[in-house]
Amino acid sequence: MIKFETLNELCLMITATGGGDYVFTKAGAFIGGECYGGKNYTFTKVMLGPEESAGRAFLGQLARRFTGENLPLMKVEFNGESTTYYANRQQHVIVYHLEEGETISVESENILAFTRDCKYGVRFLGQGVISQKGLATSTLTGTGNEAYVAVLVDGNPLVLSNTYTGSTLEADPDAVVCWIGEDPSVKMDVSWRNFIGQSSGESYMFEWSSNSPATVIIQPNERSSGVDISMDGRRSGSKPSTQRRIY
Repeated sequence: MIKFETLNELCLMITATGGGDYVFTKAGAFIGGECYGGKNYTFTKVMLGPEESAGRAFLGQLARRFTGENLPLMKVEFNGESTTYYANRQQHVIVYHLEEGETISVESENILAFTRDCKYGVRFLGQGVISQKGLATSTLTGTGNEAYVAVLVDGNPLVLSNTYTGSTLEADPDAVVCWIGEDPSVKMDVSWRNFIGQSSGESYMFEWSSNSPATVIIQPNERSSGVDISMDGRRSGSKPSTQRRIY
């Protein structure tokens, strides 16, 4: 039996009881562990991917390379009772327990760990016209009772949901960590101002309408992406570059 819990906001605690279980985690994320008697857990680098068959793993690796959804993983196998701990660069950790058939869409760089009851895949969204994020996303779908996912967030997460309110949600693709529910559409606002460096910096957005219920986790730290289409070299839709201080 496997259980995921968040510890002190910044750590993932995995409790294993019995033997024969395993999980996948971000490579190098292990920070400590304890068990009864001798060490009863092992780490193995995942060469291709978490898919069960070699053929599917190879195809999955090609898909991740093509879409940029690279996922460096290690397999942690448990052979008895143990508690192990995982973290990544002091990022906040969120644990979600997926229902059977429920899917979470998450950026690969934000995946910390998931159990074997999660089926991993890459799905094309058909959007990503300007942003480097949004063309494809990693997905994890619950296939059993122990479908746990641990997600990394830069800073305290913001959670938005229109599942019960029927409201319209918008989010910067470079700040979106993951969502559960319907996929978003992309709303673009590109005009002549973008080409002369007068863009607001918010030229495209993910949008979930009232007909697309979802719960979205957003981080207060935007990734750098986008394409340079302006005269002054500023990227449309990406976070602004740090200005040099003049003394």
